[in-house]
Amino acid sequence: MKTMNILEVANGKPIKLWTQGVPVEEEARQQLINTAKLPFIFKHLAVMPDVHLGKGSTIGSVIPTLGAIIPAAVGVDIGCGMIAARTSLQAADLPDNLHGLRTAIEKAVPHGKTFGRRDQGAWDTVPGVADHAWRALAGRFKAITDKYPKLERTNNRQHLGTLGTGNHFIEVCLDESNRVWFMLHSGSRGVGNAIGNLFIELAQADMRQHIANLPDKDLAYFEDGSRHFHDYVEAVEWAQDFARQNRALMMHAVIEAARKVISKPFDANLEAVNCHHNYVQKEQHFGHEVLVTRKGAVSAQKGQLGIIPGSMGARSFIVRGLGNEEAFCSCSHGAGRVMSRTQAKKRFTVQDQVRATAHVECRKDKDVIDEIPMAYKDIDAVMQAQRDLVEVVHTLRQVVCVKG
Repeated sequence: MKTMNILEVANGKPIKLWTQGVPVEEEARQQLINTAKLPFIFKHLAVMPDVHLGKGSTIGSVIPTLGAIIPAAVGVDIGCGMIAARTSLQAADLPDNLHGLRTAIEKAVPHGKTFGRRDQGAWDTVPGVADHAWRALAGRFKAITDKYPKLERTNNRQHLGTLGTGNHFIEVCLDESNRVWFMLHSGSRGVGNAIGNLFIELAQADMRQHIANLPDKDLAYFEDGSRHFHDYVEAVEWAQDFARQNRALMMHAVIEAARKVISKPFDANLEAVNCHHNYVQKEQHFGHEVLVTRKGAVSAQKGQLGIIPGSMGARSFIVRGLGNEEAFCSCSHGAGRVMSRTQAKKRFTVQDQVRATAHVECRKDKDVIDEIPMAYKDIDAVMQAQRDLVEVVHTLRQVVCVKG
């Protein structure tokens, strides 16, 4: 059975959608059409089954470009992605009461919002392991801040090894053989957000003469050869490295926290995956070198491992890419929202959240209602729609979830 549909766009490139059996909102469809009309799109857009409305470009889309880059398509959580590690533990090795394990993880990894001048999600004192990792990033960061001094006044070193808020999470999961996994979702934190916003503003300023010709001002772009193009590529690559290192540091902290609570000694990182899903990089496709922006999508080259999480009450998947060239070797980055955070808070109650996450040790209060499982698409339908993009290697169900 065919799993991909094609939407032809007048005065634009085609849009190939892997969305059978999952809803696509009309506003997201219009956003895709707007992007497909840009003159530098290469061949076609590829749309993943978790597609939904985003800033400028839809989340869940793969945007290949020649000679230009769209900062808002990469977004402000540059390098956001997932990391997962299988341990030697079995479900029976976990404590009967998982609250202590959740508390230990919450203490080990800063997370949460900023209240006034107090940032709950930053280190008060940066630990040695994070400081060591920062030193490896600091030289390139200075080269960026020498050109853009305002980026110095961001949370950078203090955010390395921290989770953030919103849909970022840390989970303890069990696979199909009841083996224990640790998994988490985060990106480049405050400094990545500042880099993203700065260059989105610069792109709009650079295009002030032409911005009225764009279908959406958030599709403002840099052309290859311009100063800001190369500065943006430099800053994005740094932020993506920060994000990957951020996840690795948190995984180390989670494993060490678990060792203090779980009496049985265990090995970790027996199977490990660390992948971005908001990023841009040069790749070879259809005989050309192109810039591929994955805005809420994961690289799924043939044999490559990736992670597709469900919501905080649904299953998640470790997958292996099938190298589908029509999708620019990509797959979805999750289930994808079916409603905004505001809508979810209006529609659901704390009691709904309690029922939906009855099987998970997690927060169940009004501040996490926007992450309720019902605010997301059906992950099983999403996986079915992309069966020619990836194969499932492991199916995970969470037993502990820490939210920012």
